[in-house]
Amino acid sequence: MKKGFSLPLWVAGAARSALKKLVGLPFENFEVIKIPNEKKEIKIEIHSVGLLNDNSHALGIAFAKSGLDLDITQNLEIWTIVSLEKISLNNPVKTIPINIIAGFGVGIKEDTSEICISNFAKEVLFKNLLEIIPKGFSLKLEIIFPNGEFLAERTSNKSFGIVDGLSIIGTSAETYSSASPDQLEEAKTKLAKLIKDGRKEKVVYVIGENGLNLAKTHNVNLPIIKIGNWIGPLLVDAAIKKVKTVILFGYHGKLIKLAGGIFHTHNHLADARIEILVYLAVQEKVPSVIIEELSQLNNLEDALLILEKFNQSLADKLFENLSNTIENRSLAYVNRYVKTNMEIASIIFDRKRKIRWAGIYGKKYISYFQ
Repeated sequence: MKKGFSLPLWVAGAARSALKKLVGLPFENFEVIKIPNEKKEIKIEIHSVGLLNDNSHALGIAFAKSGLDLDITQNLEIWTIVSLEKISLNNPVKTIPINIIAGFGVGIKEDTSEICISNFAKEVLFKNLLEIIPKGFSLKLEIIFPNGEFLAERTSNKSFGIVDGLSIIGTSAETYSSASPDQLEEAKTKLAKLIKDGRKEKVVYVIGENGLNLAKTHNVNLPIIKIGNWIGPLLVDAAIKKVKTVILFGYHGKLIKLAGGIFHTHNHLADARIEILVYLAVQEKVPSVIIEELSQLNNLEDALLILEKFNQSLADKLFENLSNTIENRSLAYVNRYVKTNMEIASIIFDRKRKIRWAGIYGKKYISYFQ
């Protein structure tokens, strides 16, 4: 499988190199990064490092190598600026040992202005930096992606309430292409292992990193498989393996494609989200003037905002119809290849990562996500 290393590792490598420079350790053109809860270590290439501001700060630079041709972070330039702050012994408030700051080009949460960084990324940083921080000091770490703001325009970050740049949301050390046939085989293997362990009643298929992260946030007590864009083939595989219920959990901008009969959802292969929404709007007898406005848009979230402004109850009805259509068309797709009565449930969240809609079957399981 074509793979590389996720963005958190490259950020940690640049930060570790900068911190070592700041405390007087020699520069090396690589850093060995420890992976939380694993024994393996990964060597990360470092481009350069230097001291700033009368040697009170240090800058480390690395270029991410995800190994994936279609990955937005492939060859992303990463700057990390570190400085040390003396911990006051008289301060009754416990000091956070590492203060992670979103610099230019790094995404923040629109509603809280907090840096958008996954728990895994934080764990990688803490595991690889804490041992170098001198006793009695805390570390200030500013992360900068010089080209991050521009690249973020090519992502769906804004749809998830992430603004100003790229998020740092990797959840594992290695990266795999969501469009690669190898990822399909990996997901099949994981499902086979679950079946072998006797867990074939209910399985959650999550679409992408945001779906996986949100499911973990809600502590969903069901087997979870991240399936990327290979939704159709993996639904068929679940039916072949006699899984009783598959719960599709994802962002409306991905799952809507299933309602239009698109079962490999990578944007490079097919994108008819607005067209599908317009079709559903016609079914719901949305006024033609609104439909015309929807047809001119480029993303589903803007369309949802227009519908909600026009008529909230109508918008909810339309998206519930979308959820039901996803379930029905998914089952019809599977039955082209294998006859099954497997239950397919859809649960959908919006740009603010709020779980909003569910199909007829999805409503039976939405309590698992609350």
